[in-house]
Amino acid sequence: MSLVLDPAAQDLLFREARTANTFTDEPVTEEQVQAIYDLVKFGPTAFNQSPLRVVLVRSPEARERLVAHMAEGNQPKTAAAPLVAILAADNEFHEELPALFPHFPQAKDVFFSERPARESAAGLNAALQAAYFIVGVRAAGLAAGPMTGFDFAGVQKEFLDDDHTPLMVVNIGKPGDDAWFPRSPRLSYDEVVTTV
Repeated sequence: MSLVLDPAAQDLLFREARTANTFTDEPVTEEQVQAIYDLVKFGPTAFNQSPLRVVLVRSPEARERLVAHMAEGNQPKTAAAPLVAILAADNEFHEELPALFPHFPQAKDVFFSERPARESAAGLNAALQAAYFIVGVRAAGLAAGPMTGFDFAGVQKEFLDDDHTPLMVVNIGKPGDDAWFPRSPRLSYDEVVTTV
């Protein structure tokens, strides 16, 4: 059975997409980021908790502060990308649940009154949203370069607060020269899927 999604869209979002390592200097606009968010916000999360928070690093001063916390191999591409986003989990997401999950507003207190439960849920569901965000960047015709090679505590202190946990840094823009490493192998269907 074939997929309903047009093959060209499948290629754009998955088969031809790669993690970009270089970018052109073409700017990424606020309108593009808004369009990405307005698409990916509909991806599901448990209890519709939507814990992802995004910090867009645009100013030269903020970029310099971020680059200082990146692993050495990630510093040049983060310094040169047209836009950089810090994706983080909001560990106080439960405060929004009465509005986001209105048919059961008590979920805030029933399931998420304790900080460890919130941190676990926020980490899992914000990571899920981060994946949607990367696919949304691709849907906008841009390339994403997601990275976890950075000083997490340093980025949290520099750009967030104790209620937000950084998940990844994503360089965003049009791919530049030699942007891609060769595609790495993937596991086959039979290696991943078990029927019981």
